[in-house]
Amino acid sequence: MIDDFISGVHRGGSDAIARRRFPTVAGGTAGRLFGYVLALCTLPCVAFAENIKWEQLADGVAVSVWNPGEPCPAVPSLLAIEIDPDLARFAIHYYAHENLAQPPTIEDWQKRTGHDVIFNAGLFRENFAYLGLLYKDGRSLGSRRHTTWQGVFVAEPLVSGVKKARVLDLAVEAFDEQHPPYQEAAQALMLLDRNRTIRVRQTGKRAYQTIIAETDKGRILVFKSRDVTSLYDIGRCLRDTLSIVRQAMAMDGGSSSDVLVSESLWQRDQQNENRLFWKALFGGNASPHIPLPTVIGVSRR
Repeated sequence: MIDDFISGVHRGGSDAIARRRFPTVAGGTAGRLFGYVLALCTLPCVAFAENIKWEQLADGVAVSVWNPGEPCPAVPSLLAIEIDPDLARFAIHYYAHENLAQPPTIEDWQKRTGHDVIFNAGLFRENFAYLGLLYKDGRSLGSRRHTTWQGVFVAEPLVSGVKKARVLDLAVEAFDEQHPPYQEAAQALMLLDRNRTIRVRQTGKRAYQTIIAETDKGRILVFKSRDVTSLYDIGRCLRDTLSIVRQAMAMDGGSSSDVLVSESLWQRDQQNENRLFWKALFGGNASPHIPLPTVIGVSRR
């Protein structure tokens, strides 16, 4: 909910990724080379980062537990889901639009919809009204554009020649509310833009977080922190360690931060100890669930 989540926002405006360790050298050519490397690494040292190690569960859906480690000391491990929009489709679900008296939990949403993956959408009021633009099947679900939150997750285009899913930055990109270019849309906070600018303030407020990112290859990444952390720290971690992230936005956080991967996707996997642990984490068995008025579902095409 909004009370758990809001932090200051700039207006207008594999398992592990770790740095390699270099041996100590006394001087000479090797020493000068080390000095150059050290100077370069005062900037974000993306070149020395490894890729997240993904476990493919189905066509278009892969998962990982990402521990950013030393480069991001304030960021805990995160559940990570990689989705290929060419192989999987997205759908918005809002409880009132589906004639439900009360919002379901994420487990109940999965049972109702049958989606392979479900995660929470953006913020909502105490009466469960969505804060920001919300579209399903090309139609507005009644909520108004938020004037300062500039991230919009969009999917399933109504026009040809565009990506099947994106993170839009309303500071530089348009979203026509009368003629939406995508069937599905959910507005929330912009976190990291294409200029590698972190778009939230460093307030120190910490909570569980759900993040959606778009990669340079057009994949969609969903992250859920396994412990409390700040949006600013996650934004900085994405900026400094994951060069593949083109831009990212923050969905609702706190007790509303939730993801679930259907148990059916794990049936083909080896039932070793590590897989069973991941299955429990992504199956929602490690944390309680509260009702969610709005969720985003993923199903294979």
